[in-house]
Amino acid sequence: MKPYSIGLLPLYLELYDRSFTAFRPCAEAFYQDVAQGLRRQGLEVVTAPVCRLAAEFKRTIASFEKARVDALVTLHLAYSPSLESAAELAATRLPLIVLDTTPDFDFGPRQLPDKLMYNHGIHGVQDMCNLLRRNGKPFIILAGHWQKSDVLKRVAQQLASARMALSLRAARVGRIGEPFKGMGDFTVPERVLKALGVTTIPSHGPTIKRLVAAIRPAEIEAELSADRQKFSTAGLSAAAHRRSVLVGLAIRRWIRNEHLGAFTFNFLAINRHSGFATVPFLEASKAMARGLGYAGEGDVLTAALTGALMSAYPATTFTEMFCPDWKGNRIFLSHMGEVNLNLLAGRPRLQKAGYKLWEAEDPVMAVGCLRGGAAVLVNLAPLAARKFRLIVAPVTMQTVRGRDNMKAMIHGWFRSLLPVADFLAAYSRAGGTHHAALVYGSAAPQIIGFGELMGWDTMVLA
Repeated sequence: MKPYSIGLLPLYLELYDRSFTAFRPCAEAFYQDVAQGLRRQGLEVVTAPVCRLAAEFKRTIASFEKARVDALVTLHLAYSPSLESAAELAATRLPLIVLDTTPDFDFGPRQLPDKLMYNHGIHGVQDMCNLLRRNGKPFIILAGHWQKSDVLKRVAQQLASARMALSLRAARVGRIGEPFKGMGDFTVPERVLKALGVTTIPSHGPTIKRLVAAIRPAEIEAELSADRQKFSTAGLSAAAHRRSVLVGLAIRRWIRNEHLGAFTFNFLAINRHSGFATVPFLEASKAMARGLGYAGEGDVLTAALTGALMSAYPATTFTEMFCPDWKGNRIFLSHMGEVNLNLLAGRPRLQKAGYKLWEAEDPVMAVGCLRGGAAVLVNLAPLAARKFRLIVAPVTMQTVRGRDNMKAMIHGWFRSLLPVADFLAAYSRAGGTHHAALVYGSAAPQIIGFGELMGWDTMVLA
């Protein structure tokens, strides 16, 4: 994953260059100190000349956009009138992080009065943030002394939030078939998805048939050989395996041709008209292991969410809560045949699906148990009036030891910080849908920041 990068925007007042000329070199020195401090956090920092007037802000923000930084970080070197910068800040596609800090740690009674000029940027922050709110520009604000607190570390940590926001706002999600008829919770009109930045790319039967026909036998053999190295294939039908690999390679080519960051399919749409001989469960799992977003049943919204989360946290998978274990105070996760293969404990096993819900030939899928460890369950819930709620739930995935009767399916259990009954009630009270993403690691603060940058109502279940 490429290093995180920022454009560090220095805000200043043009009046001071006319009235307090001696102050400017000290302000610029502070700017360079903060830039170096951020570089020590592992960030690539794109710097700029001090900005005072609207034209300067416009020029500098355009240069940050051209540099394709992950976020724009503001730094007030003094008071700066908000109307000089607010319109350009509100208009930029870049995620915005407001760094609220000053040069001096101590500003008590013994401080020299002249130091006021060096440390009064906070009311410039207040002026600007009010205008950002009024202009509908989401932002993250992080405050603290640049040397005597962890504020620069927190800026670096929130770059994951920014990258997720950038990813979702530019998401291209492929969809095979129409969404599952009657599933209303994740159903969002394409125009509403487009307003989020999500573009839906539907597949077409003739296109898929051409892609399937173009796959060379040597490609199939190479993929079959690679599968035999990665998976346990004992007892697997060679013909079924070959069908799934052929379909998977065609989808992989479609993803590459359309520059997709995520995809979804409705298994009921896989039939003789679709161009596929079988349901592409295996390729969905392989795609997630490569960092591609995915969701089942034609759910473009959750596929885009999963892809955005993967841009910062590759240890992410699509999942569903299936059954409560009231006795064990935990919840059983599963799905038909799709999981990020990198998150399974032990070597995954390939097998034919043990049920028949589609017109196509029986698919091959990888099965196994999700590994134990800290994780975050994440759901993006559509609300009324084209609004969304991001539900963030820190959880602990359970390590399964001993007897496991679920080993022939994709499965795992998590415990929430809440009792299972309280968690389930709170989740549905918040409007959570039955499709979700599971992110391994302690990523809740960054995922909350992602929600803030998207302007979503964000709820933590803890």
